[in-house]
Amino acid sequence: RRRWAMALRWCLGAGAGAGAGKVHAAAAHTRTGTGGAGGGGGEGGEAAAGDRVVPYLSEPRLPVLQLPDGEFIFSANAICQYLFTVNGIGPSDITNQWLEWEATELQPAVCLAVRSAPTQEGGSWVEAFAGVAKQLSLLENSLRAGGAPYLTSDCVTVADIVVWGSLHPLLGRNPPILAADYALLHGWFSRMSCTAACRAAVEPGAQLPAGGKTAVQLEEKIAVNAAEDGESVTHMVTEEEVQNAEAAWRSGVEGLPKLQEVQHPILPRKDARNILITSALPYVNNIPHLGNIIGCVLSADVFARYARLRGWNPLYICGTDEYGTATETKALEEGVTPRQLCDKYFAIHRDIYQWFQISFDYFGRTTTPQQTTIAQDIFSRLQERGFLSAAVTEQLKCERCDRFLADRFVEGTCPLCNYVGARGDQCDLCGRLITAVELKSPQCKICRDTPVVRSSRHLFLDLPQLEPRLEQWLQRSVEAGDWTANARLITCSWIRDGLKARCITRDLQWGTPVPLEGFTDKVFYVWFDAPIGYISITANYTEHWERWWKNPEEVELYNFMAKDNVPFHSVVFPCSLLGAEDNYTLVNNLIATEYLNYEDGKFSKSRGVGVFGDMARETGIAADVWRFYLLYVRPESQDSTFSWSDFMLKNNSELLNNLGNFINRAGMFVGRFFEGKVPEMNLTLEDKRLLAQVTWQLQQYHTYLEKVRIRDALRCILSISRYGNQYIQINEPWRLIKGGAADKQRAGTVTGMSINLACLLSVLVQPYMPATSATIQSQLRAPRECNVLPDTFVCFLPPGHRVGNITPLFQKLETQRIDELRTKYSGQKPSPATTVDTGVKSGSLPPVQTKAELEELIRQQGNRVRELKSQRAAKADVAGEISLLLDLKNRLQLLTAGQG
Repeated sequence: RRRWAMALRWCLGAGAGAGAGKVHAAAAHTRTGTGGAGGGGGEGGEAAAGDRVVPYLSEPRLPVLQLPDGEFIFSANAICQYLFTVNGIGPSDITNQWLEWEATELQPAVCLAVRSAPTQEGGSWVEAFAGVAKQLSLLENSLRAGGAPYLTSDCVTVADIVVWGSLHPLLGRNPPILAADYALLHGWFSRMSCTAACRAAVEPGAQLPAGGKTAVQLEEKIAVNAAEDGESVTHMVTEEEVQNAEAAWRSGVEGLPKLQEVQHPILPRKDARNILITSALPYVNNIPHLGNIIGCVLSADVFARYARLRGWNPLYICGTDEYGTATETKALEEGVTPRQLCDKYFAIHRDIYQWFQISFDYFGRTTTPQQTTIAQDIFSRLQERGFLSAAVTEQLKCERCDRFLADRFVEGTCPLCNYVGARGDQCDLCGRLITAVELKSPQCKICRDTPVVRSSRHLFLDLPQLEPRLEQWLQRSVEAGDWTANARLITCSWIRDGLKARCITRDLQWGTPVPLEGFTDKVFYVWFDAPIGYISITANYTEHWERWWKNPEEVELYNFMAKDNVPFHSVVFPCSLLGAEDNYTLVNNLIATEYLNYEDGKFSKSRGVGVFGDMARETGIAADVWRFYLLYVRPESQDSTFSWSDFMLKNNSELLNNLGNFINRAGMFVGRFFEGKVPEMNLTLEDKRLLAQVTWQLQQYHTYLEKVRIRDALRCILSISRYGNQYIQINEPWRLIKGGAADKQRAGTVTGMSINLACLLSVLVQPYMPATSATIQSQLRAPRECNVLPDTFVCFLPPGHRVGNITPLFQKLETQRIDELRTKYSGQKPSPATTVDTGVKSGSLPPVQTKAELEELIRQQGNRVRELKSQRAAKADVAGEISLLLDLKNRLQLLTAGQG
């Protein structure tokens, strides 16, 4: 608000032009004080529908700018940009860069610094300013390099407005601290602060200039900031919702569904919603990193826990994928047999998932007799029905390693887009499927030798013949079920390009043997064999596995995975089951995430970059905190990033100051003011409106989780907790308890409502933070009957219920500790000593060479490119070396053509 109010004043009062005078600066009507729209307190009340500036919004949203044509802009930076543009000061590349930097770099850092700022007079600001030192240094250096009094020129631009607006909450309180280390920045900030527009924008209760249409005063706590962060905002409840919420509240726990006792083995029931949940089987020889965990097992765990709380009948199955070349190779490296390697890493995976509290009903493995039996049966049925064919294929064989190379153990240049780091099965750049023999300049990833092409006879699954069945099934499944957008898109692209026969056998020893004469020396290819692991793992869990896997009429199947696994679950595996013609249960809901990156790059175990599952425990940070943050940044619709600074911010703000603070205060009030017993509650209209508001958020929570929008549902929990904090802050029970009988009665109502809201939160957080949920319920001595998820907010803890000892739920994460962890998991930086010398000077090409010399230079330059990638060199450096590599290859092609 400060930012765009200042921009408007500047445009109107600093001579920027008259055009902005016709612009109505407007804000959606809200309440004053710190309560929600239904929370009572404050002045002004609610605006009538006819008075709302944004007629189609039923919820507060600030800031908002109403344009002359009646449209609205809701982004503060976009508002500033618009106001300058209509006054003849259009954007430039440099101002756009500053606006992008402010939004992505400066705002998050300042937000974190403000939260760590001292709350008492005389407190130290050292820690707060340490958090923005990098950003302040960049501003100081930019001002020095530019030589101008302002960021981009000799006069104020939108860049100055936006950056000053972000810095003011921090620097405006203590500007002299800049003088010592940031002299130029201090001068710029002082000049900006002295302008009339800036002074007016930060005055308490400042109003917009004449001609602007302003709302009732801005509410401090309600979801203005939350809306900018993509979080839930206040819902304007109706009178009917209030009445329904009050009736539900009074029904108490007696109106809740009965708690379902889990008995193993879990089998489908006629009277239940039977949900079979799988998460992609992790490769046994890889230790999962945070991205693997959120992409598969943790996301599925949240949904499984939610399903149990709803009284559904879920079975959550997972296990390690143990066959294939990767296992053979890893076993050779460690000097053990493949079985010994699998035993070792299976235990590692199991321990990691147990620490993360993943609630598998059964966690198995694919190297079992059941896997062999079921995979061979599906294969035989496909063979009998004519869906398999044999053909001689060309494969790459490494003569030094003396083995045929699996697709992922070959690397080369993509034949379609010329990306240098393409794998033998898929190019990560263009996303197209390829075969290893199609790669240009292939190399064995084990020894880096160039493999040779050899012929081998293999079996293929006839996907084109199965395509009509697949398309009919896909149409029904996608329309009736919940498929994420990326799952639909990836699947459609496969169908659109036309399916091709897919090889399902490999020349290996470690795998499920092929039961067909002439092919007994081969095993099944992992992407035919591995998804069958879901079925065989279930068969290891219960002999009645067919009631889950051959029962599509009564079972809903949910598959959880990262997006790179989609084609094999939406095309290849369903085709295998459709072709088997054995009434198999096929996926109804395919839930795929995008990728989670680490800080500025990718996770890499070999380079020590990122946090892996076995490392999270070493940090001493509770598993629930890891779960919370991974789910908070879950890459649902686009790639997201794990950031240590944001990790600390979300822990300290959302867990410690929001959720933990509310539950601790509610419990402490019961113990301190009411001898540990829930007091009597006489609900006022304000209280009933809070019931309705919480009920609405609860129903949103259900809507999101039923659609597996896990991240959005988490924000509903945090919104409910904010309501609780606002409710306490407005009513001040610590003050009321000292007053007369009426005030004490009011204090009792507020405390009783708050402790019940805390109990509701203990149930809502259970899918996300199970240990925290158990701790809250233990402290509240909540009855077991409350561990079901209602559709409405009910009175869980009636008057007279005695609570236990209340202790803090979360601990503050300190900047020093986070910096240590960031450094520890940042990996090794490349050094000059490790740089590969190929003889080709960076940025230049050697004189014309013979064919043999050019081929050797290409080999050496390829090694340089790979080495730079492994060292996480700057993208520009890598791109330059790739350009040289391509130039060398072009020269070789021209030389060869000339010789021909």
